[in-house]
Amino acid sequence: MTSTTLAQSYLLKATKRLKILPVLFGEEAYSDVISEAQEIVELALKGMLRWIGVDPPKQHDVGYLLVEFQDRLPPEVSREAQRLAQISRWLRKEREFAFYGDVDFIPTEEYTREDAARAMDDARFTVQVAALLIRPQEN
Repeated sequence: MTSTTLAQSYLLKATKRLKILPVLFGEEAYSDVISEAQEIVELALKGMLRWIGVDPPKQHDVGYLLVEFQDRLPPEVSREAQRLAQISRWLRKEREFAFYGDVDFIPTEEYTREDAARAMDDARFTVQVAALLIRPQEN
């Protein structure tokens, strides 16, 4: 397996997982939308990094690396690097609270429809940008 095929695999996984977000949203499982969106964004960004030859670290927020290696990205992707980094940072910050909560933070009660809509839009945007960079496998 090459870094290229792994990048393609990450994008494929992220694309398929996007389909679950409207289901969770429709169920008003807003904290689950946020958790799932974070994983989708992480997969897409790590795929992008692998595509440009950067081995991503084993951490959830890798958006800052897109900014760092922006010069390796085509212009249509490079101009979105800052926004992608912000999306990654926000969802990483929410990740544990959305999944586990805390004694004084019940995820099913704290996250709103607006929070979930933002996460869903951000995940879709991230996958769309990743698809501009990562070319699908040829059969």
